[in-house]
Amino acid sequence: MRTVALYINFTCTSAESSETKGMKNGMLYLVPTPIGNLEDITLRAIQVLKTVDIIYAEDTRTSSVLLKRYDISTHMESFHKFNEHKKTESICTKLLEGGTAALITDAGSPGISDPGFLIVRACIEKNIEIEALPGATAFVPALTVSGLPSDRFCFEGFLPQKKGRLTRIRMIAESPITCIVYESPYRLLKLLETLKELAGGNRRVAVCREISKIHNECKRGSINELISWFSKNEPKGEIVVIIEGKENGKDVEEDFGRDKKEKFNYTQ
Repeated sequence: MRTVALYINFTCTSAESSETKGMKNGMLYLVPTPIGNLEDITLRAIQVLKTVDIIYAEDTRTSSVLLKRYDISTHMESFHKFNEHKKTESICTKLLEGGTAALITDAGSPGISDPGFLIVRACIEKNIEIEALPGATAFVPALTVSGLPSDRFCFEGFLPQKKGRLTRIRMIAESPITCIVYESPYRLLKLLETLKELAGGNRRVAVCREISKIHNECKRGSINELISWFSKNEPKGEIVVIIEGKENGKDVEEDFGRDKKEKFNYTQ
C-alpha cells in the first residue's frame, strides 16, 4: 500500500512540488532511456524529463513513445549526429541564460555510442553544470551475463565499417583483457571470422542480442562454435559482442607506448 501511494504522489508531481524546486537552473541533464523494455527507466529520470524546460532527443518520433507512456509533455527538439555541431552553441546559450535541458537518445545513455560528447565538452568549456543520471546502457548487462572476466575490460563501441577496422580488431585480438563491441547483425559473422583468423577459433566469446526485449538471448562459446551457430541461425536485432582477453597478451598501456607502472594522464 505504501508503494502505491508513492507512485501516485510521484505521477501527480506539479511544477510547484518539492522535487521541482530542487531542479537547478542553467543545468544540462544526461538522461538514460530504456534500451528495450520501457519499464527500465528510473523514477528520477521521469521526474527530470517532466520538469526541465526542454528535452533534446536523438529522434523525436522514437522518444515520443516513451514520453507518452509516462505522460511527459515537455517540449522536445531533435539533437543528433547530423545537427549536433550546429545546435550545440544555441543550446549552451539557453543554458547560460538559466534554462534547464535534458539530453536523451533513442536508447541507452547519452554519449555512449550516441550523441552527447560534443555538447558535454562545450558545457564544460563554458562552465555550465552537467549532471548524468545513472541508467540503461547495453554493454553492462551483456558483460555481466557473458561469463567472461569483468574486473578489467575495454569498451570499443561500434567498430569502423571500413578504414581502420582490421587494425582495431587486431588490437582486440591481442588485448589481455575482455573487450566489448557493438555490431550490426549483418557484419557479425564477418567479425567472428576475422577474430578467428587473428585470435584462433578457441577464444571464448559471448554474443548478446535484443537486451531487455522479448527475444533477449546470449550465446556463449568458442569463436568456432558461434560461427557455426550463426551460420545456421541468422543473427537479428541489436548485438553486443564480448571477447575474452588473450592469455599473455599485449597490455593496453603497451599499445600506447606507456610504461606499465605509469598511470594514464587524460588531461591535455
